[in-house]
Amino acid sequence: MSGQETTGHEVKGWCPGALRPMMSGDGLVVRVRPFGGRLRRAQADGIASLAAAHGNGFLDVSSRGNIQIRGVTQEKHAALIEGLRAMGLIDATPEIESRRNILVAPFWQPGDETELITAELTERLAAPTAPAIPGKFGFAVDCGRSPVLQAASADIRLELDAGGGLILVADGMNTGRPVTQENAAQEALSLAHWFVDHAGEMTRMKALVAQGITPEGAFVPRQQGTYTPAPGYTPNGAIVGLAFGQLRVETLSTLAKHGGLRLTPWRLILVESARQLPKINGVITDPADPLLRITACTGAPRCTQALGKTRSIGKALAPHLGDIAMLHISGCTKGCAHPRPAPLTLTAQAEGFALIRDGKAGDEPTLSRLSSDDLKDHL
Repeated sequence: MSGQETTGHEVKGWCPGALRPMMSGDGLVVRVRPFGGRLRRAQADGIASLAAAHGNGFLDVSSRGNIQIRGVTQEKHAALIEGLRAMGLIDATPEIESRRNILVAPFWQPGDETELITAELTERLAAPTAPAIPGKFGFAVDCGRSPVLQAASADIRLELDAGGGLILVADGMNTGRPVTQENAAQEALSLAHWFVDHAGEMTRMKALVAQGITPEGAFVPRQQGTYTPAPGYTPNGAIVGLAFGQLRVETLSTLAKHGGLRLTPWRLILVESARQLPKINGVITDPADPLLRITACTGAPRCTQALGKTRSIGKALAPHLGDIAMLHISGCTKGCAHPRPAPLTLTAQAEGFALIRDGKAGDEPTLSRLSSDDLKDHL
């Protein structure tokens, strides 16, 4: 067996939701999936209040552009859901919630292609005829002039080709099928049905495409996205960062005072229409801050499968990161926070950390059993 031993780590195969939360070391993780990738100011402030009342005061922005309320007890879950439902943040059923896995590029304008397609796709995924897609299967609506979500996890993508035409892309392909704004959502659902019919035991589109099984009609070359997400000001508002995607309820409430919030898969938040933000505790505005180049799962003790702390290690290592493009710190070999290769990965072991270069958390390590004090010497 190559790579590290993974015995004892449970691979869930699904993502938590609000109606179907996941138990972690600090209680239930309740994942709220904002409709259209956006929280109105009142919704964001409401989530902060509910998380303070029913959770442990910590929230996560996930790599799926969702917000997770942490530390919820079984006894308080129903009251939390009631509060979220009153704000229009809950789907009718857990099945619909699981299907509504839509990443939305944050740079849309009201009434544009991105907003209209996302709304129709949301409606179609709630219909009884929607395909029974796997739990981690998702869509990306990325209809800006240049794609920005190509590095984010999605199985079916809507983006523009170099000439400005809308194309439907099966993840893993370099070409897409021409569609229009009017039929884009319908065609995306048809491609999802096609996947279900052809996938067998596979759960992701890219794995199916890698087997040489591809949909017909995909002949238009894709653009190659070069977008590098970072804090800063945009025509849509201010983009701010969060160390490891985590924030406290007070931080969310403060951000909501400055505008509606658009969540991203980069663990950044776009604050709508904000032109100048004050200093906010827990918010990163400097694009050069090394914490933005570190991805870390919640780690021990908040995750019962983690073999060591992660985020405290990340904060200690940030000043020593040098020119490393990205550091991934994982509490176990699953690598939930970054399931793809990274220039440098540190994986917690029963004794110390494993160091993997240009690989994933479960790959064969270059070094093992490194103490936390040793790590900075190997960056």
